Amino acid sequence: MRIRDFRDDDTPEINLIPMIDVVLCLIIFFVVTTTFDARSVLKLQLPQANGQPVEAKGKQLSVLVNAEGRYFIDDREALRTDVESLKQTLVDVAGNDRTMSVLLRADGRTPHQSVVTALDALGQLGFSKVSIATAPPVVQKAATR
Repeated sequence: MRIRDFRDDDTPEINLIPMIDVVLCLIIFFVVTTTFDARSVLKLQLPQANGQPVEAKGKQLSVLVNAEGRYFIDDREALRTDVESLKQTLVDVAGNDRTMSVLLRADGRTPHQSVVTALDALGQLGFSKVSIATAPPVVQKAATR
């Protein structure tokens, strides 16, 4: 009787398919969890004004109000648009530091009441260094023919 030796058929191999699956899962995880800059996410059309830019000293708190009147403090959105919800979000983000400067960036199409609500919440919490962001005026060139 002849016995065949199958040991030569057991050559080790590297299967790349599970490794590719793991790499693709990692890529998807990092893309989904990446934080984005608030300026690129929210398209604000700032009101125009003349004036010199002011240099910020130290840490600055950013309050954004979009065209629909929704509030964003740094990268956190206020749950509702009332003063109490805005104050709670401000306390969560800023903590107990009321000396930091605040930059209020409101869209030019924002209802005036939304800006007043943001200023009211900042005033009630004791923030005194509030700046309102504006864009420089657009200079239109005369058409020459």
